[in-house]
Amino acid sequence: MMAAISAAEHGHAVTLLEQNEKLGKKIYITGKGRCNVTNAGGMDAVRENVATNPKFLYSAFSAFGSQDIITLLEEEGCAVKTERGGRVFPVSDHASDVTRALTRRMERLGVEIRLHSKVRSLECEDGACTGVRLREGVRKAEAVIVATGGCSYPSTGSTGDGYRFAEESGHTVTKRRPGLVPFETKEDWAPSLQGLSLRNVQITAAKEGKTLYREFGEMLFTHFGVSGPAVLSASSLVGDKLPMTLSIDLKPALTREQLDQRILREFSQAANRSLKNAVERLYPSKLLPVMLFVSGLNGEKRVNEVTKKERERLLEHTKALRLTLTGLRGFNEAIITRGGVSVKEIKAGSLESKKIRGLYFAGEVLDVDALTGGYNLQIAWSTGYLAGASI
Repeated sequence: MMAAISAAEHGHAVTLLEQNEKLGKKIYITGKGRCNVTNAGGMDAVRENVATNPKFLYSAFSAFGSQDIITLLEEEGCAVKTERGGRVFPVSDHASDVTRALTRRMERLGVEIRLHSKVRSLECEDGACTGVRLREGVRKAEAVIVATGGCSYPSTGSTGDGYRFAEESGHTVTKRRPGLVPFETKEDWAPSLQGLSLRNVQITAAKEGKTLYREFGEMLFTHFGVSGPAVLSASSLVGDKLPMTLSIDLKPALTREQLDQRILREFSQAANRSLKNAVERLYPSKLLPVMLFVSGLNGEKRVNEVTKKERERLLEHTKALRLTLTGLRGFNEAIITRGGVSVKEIKAGSLESKKIRGLYFAGEVLDVDALTGGYNLQIAWSTGYLAGASI
């Protein structure tokens, strides 16, 4: 959609071919249906959060930045707001409003939108792209932009066709793997916490004593392991180094000494009560039995009978609740696809293929990806705009 808008703004007659029955199915599921449009932290923050090939995106980010997409949406009647971490969402909290705004802009620019139009292959002759082949025949064009997305959430139409188009036209496609995807864990007690969300925790991923990733934020327990914003970003940065240990600091704002004083204060106010009742204010109710279990403590034991060593075990697991990360979930649960069309074969300043004239690639089909926070959609807007503007 952004590529079509940009090409039309630059004076071209544009046809958008969409294989689905409606536009924006991938947009509709982003940000839990609210669409995290971009990040308001500025383009320096966007660049810093690109995990793969950030230098390649310099021209795209310069051509169309976070403020540009905000301005476009607001001009088309989709007001936005900024939330924690600089995440930008529609004020309405409806992702469909983003799609409607982009559609309005395309219609005003005269873009021909053709739904139920599945492209079977690219048409290339004498080193140039001359159109695409559809079920009903060949559609001629002086330039073609492949903006098909990756292969995550295939139900939205991300069926990997763009990679096939690239390979069939002589391009290298790097290994694809799920990105921003939940982890599976080993521990038996983890599934009992399914649905529990922890905010303001610090997670640390380590392997053989070496810290690979550390992040402060929100995480979620699932029936198979862990998910949530802080965890998803870890999957894109260190997910290829499994297995590894994940340590969760449940009270990162407190030093060990401060936490020990807090526990002692809870103990002193409940000297004759059971341990589980004395510390219930320290943890979510669902987490309390797990904390006692991993610390090897009897929750029925009287507080005045708890030894210093037992208290220290509880302290230790509160500052470092450990899980073993054993695997990643698949593309059906991945927010993005890592890997894609090799950027070595694409001109960074225009996104035109170095191999085929008149053929451009934009968005997730390229070997670029970023962390959570609106950064991947900004890659989509920026690369789509640059490709359309470069023809």
